[in-house]
Amino acid sequence: MTEFDRGAIRAFRFLDCRFDAATGEACLDYAFDGGPVMTETLRFPGAPFALEGERAAAVRRALRLLHLIAGVSYYKAAVPPEIVVEGEPLDAGTADLLTDVYENGLGEFAYRNGLSLRGKIRFPRGEAAAPVAPALGLSGQAIVAIGGGKDSLVSIESLRELGVPQTVAWVGASPLIAACAQRTGLPPLNVQRALSPRLFELNKAGALNGHIPVTAVNSAILAVAALLRGAGQVVFSNERSASYGSLIPGTGEVNHQWSKSWAFERAFAAHLRSHVAADLRYYSLLRPFSELAVARRFARLDGYDQHFSSCNRNFHILGERPAQRWCGACPKCQFVFLALAPFMPKPRLVAIFGRNLLDEPELAPGFDALMEYRDHKPFECVGEGRESRAAMDLLADSPAWREDALVRRYAREIRPQLAEDERALAPLLEASDDHGIPDGLWERLRAHFGA
Repeated sequence: MTEFDRGAIRAFRFLDCRFDAATGEACLDYAFDGGPVMTETLRFPGAPFALEGERAAAVRRALRLLHLIAGVSYYKAAVPPEIVVEGEPLDAGTADLLTDVYENGLGEFAYRNGLSLRGKIRFPRGEAAAPVAPALGLSGQAIVAIGGGKDSLVSIESLRELGVPQTVAWVGASPLIAACAQRTGLPPLNVQRALSPRLFELNKAGALNGHIPVTAVNSAILAVAALLRGAGQVVFSNERSASYGSLIPGTGEVNHQWSKSWAFERAFAAHLRSHVAADLRYYSLLRPFSELAVARRFARLDGYDQHFSSCNRNFHILGERPAQRWCGACPKCQFVFLALAPFMPKPRLVAIFGRNLLDEPELAPGFDALMEYRDHKPFECVGEGRESRAAMDLLADSPAWREDALVRRYAREIRPQLAEDERALAPLLEASDDHGIPDGLWERLRAHFGA
């Protein structure tokens, strides 16, 4: 393939999306200008699906929303000046949601590629009024996203204890996630997603590449999956720290995990209710809690130590995967180790990781970034700097941890520079009121976390 000239591309086009209820296969078509069609395919298990009436219409609306959000994977290859949406024109609310998803969800991508996308992403909008989505009589079943890490497992076990019927769902073919899903003993739902092969060809030919708002894409996928099964809840496991990005000098805030933020959750949930199905609930069960509160809860579970992993090197579409479940070198490994250390016996945590990351002096720059000490928060799904500082502060007073190299260094060099409120744990364990959890469930969940 010749070199990809993104500057010559004038428009990104959303073509067609279709779903075969007999096979469970969905196809999403895109193109640049008049170029070849790029088709993404998804396969939803459980076919054939009996769809008719209002539920069939809701599935079509959810599929179109998925088509529009998933296009971010392809749009980013060239970020052309024009966006063309074929078929029914978008109402203003849908166009605004998509602009938010693309602008904010591509924030890190734009920063790393030296681009300015603010005000330049324009989804065409028609004059039609926003639709009024009907209630479908969906069940109380929860489709719960499982990612293989501590967070989704805390949600799953909390819902189990609270008596909420659930199916654990994931997108893609990760053996690690499949093993965690099997370990839960709950019904699984594995949606297969295949990006267009042409996208990988474009990447090799010089197209732009980088981070996308994958949680937004997966949220739209699981909304379709929920409607196909008549389930009324789509549940994710994003803590409140996901709303805070990295503060870059000269640039401002760039949030690697914007599509895990409260801003995205609130907007996407409202859009599903207004445009897709009035009784389809989308929320994060962990939104009111800090990473440390979730880590404390996970430490009370004892069935997943040899199954879970938050190491992102396990989930790359392409590229090297670590021989072990934890590489120890990435910010996710280092943050999870630090967050669990105050709440888990040291031998147990070291056995999970296969090493003591806090006794390796060469890892100091990584932990400094987590604490936002002489560096900004990493572009990863990790907690706030104040959470890392609070965790390290607890360890500095712990007989089990205080002699480890990085804990000693913290106590000697960093702690003296911090005011007490910059390293305090208690405020981080208080629940927030910013969440979309249904009222009856929230009261029981709050008591559950406080137990």
